[in-house]
Amino acid sequence: MSTTQTPTSRAAEFRELLSNRVFVADGAMGTMLYSKGVFINRCFDELNVSQPGLVKEVHQEYVKAGAEILETNTFGASRPRLASFGLAEKIKAINEGGVRVAREAAADKAFVAGALGPLGVRIEPLGPTSYAEARTAFAEQTQFLINAGVDLLVLETFGNLEELREAILAAREVAGREMVIVSQITIDDYGNMPDGKDVETYAARLEEWPTDVIGINCSVGPKATLETIEKLMHYTGKPTSAMPNAGHPATVEGRQIYLCSPEYMSQYARRLLWAGVKIVGGCCGTTPNHIREVVSEARSLQPGQRKLAVTVEEPAQKAKALPKVAVEAKSQLGAKLAAGKFVAFVEILPPRGVDASKEIAGSKLCKDAGIDVINVPDGPRASARMSAQVCCQLIQRDAGIETVLHFCCRDRNILGIQSELLGAHSAGVRNLICITGDPPRMGSYPTATAVFDVDAIGLANIVNNLNHGLDIGGNPIGSQTALLLGVGANPGALNLDEELRRFGWKVQAGAEYVVTQPVFDLKLLENWIAATSQYKIPVVAGIWPLTSYRNAEFMVNELRVPVPEEFMERMRKADSAEKSRAEGIAIAREMVMRCRPMVAGVQLSAPFGRYDMAIQVAEAIGPR
Repeated sequence: MSTTQTPTSRAAEFRELLSNRVFVADGAMGTMLYSKGVFINRCFDELNVSQPGLVKEVHQEYVKAGAEILETNTFGASRPRLASFGLAEKIKAINEGGVRVAREAAADKAFVAGALGPLGVRIEPLGPTSYAEARTAFAEQTQFLINAGVDLLVLETFGNLEELREAILAAREVAGREMVIVSQITIDDYGNMPDGKDVETYAARLEEWPTDVIGINCSVGPKATLETIEKLMHYTGKPTSAMPNAGHPATVEGRQIYLCSPEYMSQYARRLLWAGVKIVGGCCGTTPNHIREVVSEARSLQPGQRKLAVTVEEPAQKAKALPKVAVEAKSQLGAKLAAGKFVAFVEILPPRGVDASKEIAGSKLCKDAGIDVINVPDGPRASARMSAQVCCQLIQRDAGIETVLHFCCRDRNILGIQSELLGAHSAGVRNLICITGDPPRMGSYPTATAVFDVDAIGLANIVNNLNHGLDIGGNPIGSQTALLLGVGANPGALNLDEELRRFGWKVQAGAEYVVTQPVFDLKLLENWIAATSQYKIPVVAGIWPLTSYRNAEFMVNELRVPVPEEFMERMRKADSAEKSRAEGIAIAREMVMRCRPMVAGVQLSAPFGRYDMAIQVAEAIGPR
């Protein structure tokens, strides 16, 4: 067996990135080759040599769909499997060809994973192949893949735990310590391996062996995969991967067809990512259309880890960067926050049409009531409304009150982002809240394309650059913006550790204040403030006056905003619309008074355009 190899820089880069972000892998290779006319009884791996252009075409379709990991077409390219086709002597050419075509398709847009599958022979004690022979076979194929320059290894679709052990040990010995090894088993609908081993059993074994990622692929659809992954995470601390089939195949006119739609796959991809899966992709039946939808979900949840994420290269930019404008000089809001004055925002949505008279009138009412700024969301719930920036300009011009512009990443690429930020500054809109944005699937146009070149973290970096007089590439722009950089946060996030980690990155990117999601549970806010106290930036608490018990249920079940049972009960007892609104205002006023000692201000929502409700809540603030 060959000596241990030193991994390539791409392998080291992948290991480092894996600890900080999620990846979307590609989908099925066999399904795609079959759809292009390759007979099912062919050796698909051999196509790396005889028809490399066809294999490359499949890889390119996945790259175009947004896949960040391409698996080589080498699942069955071990010596025992190739021998069944009389191709054992082509093992080197087939594996090297598989890596070459994947690398050509990937270019610098995706990592290349060397794929290894089971040997297709029975391992002791159930068959004549010894553990040592199995390990030698896996080591041989791994060596060819490593020599050809893969960035990571994926051992997939293993139904025999002992065979997988030999594959892992062989791969680690050949590839060395730095190469990431992903080890994936196949399961039944109940989460058990084909030989009956349950989640607790195989998780414990895989936890002991030198594999970096533990995962599930093939055999079952998204639902069983998610349910099993959730169990698996109770027994392992290692990162997980999930590559389900597109459901169970159905026989249609003699052909096995996978009927799981791309939209259904993407819904489960979102749940898998929320559960904490680090690599998500697809297996049998999945196509570039499935992966495209999965990529859209992944970008909406954690898009900031793409290569387009922006960083300030300090050594190269120190000589060019202009000193930032002081917070107090950026805007009236900045001056109030810098002086420690308690501030009140009211959120007013842009109109659905071209007439903003109602929103302007509401803004005037808020100004007369002593509200400091109007906060204008940007396409909330993925809805089509008047440009939030234009709405801000109209309110400032016609109502005479300063605004805060929500700025989301969903609809703009990095060119449009910079252009609109420069335009906002020039038009006098100086206060921002940088957000990722709701994915189109949530709104009225679920088939709309989401951009998500960056997320809120990358957006904050772009704003910070512009405030230093630099574009996204660190090039001087001849002048600088003076945008007050706000960000969002969710004290009630399901994955609080991830939320805190992302918030830390936002502060590092230059955040100057933070506005929270609506808060009803004071303990969550207290815990959040304690956990983020080291950052020393003003916190503005989101306050939402409930309008009905149904509205409270919507908060809990659809927006995932925790509402204490005490408040739910109070809303439940309100037996008319008028009493419900009055109770919602009372609860919101209580929250304002209780959180005031802890925060720098409050953002008050005006549900369904009821600006008077926000103003009544603001009265609880008292003298400022």
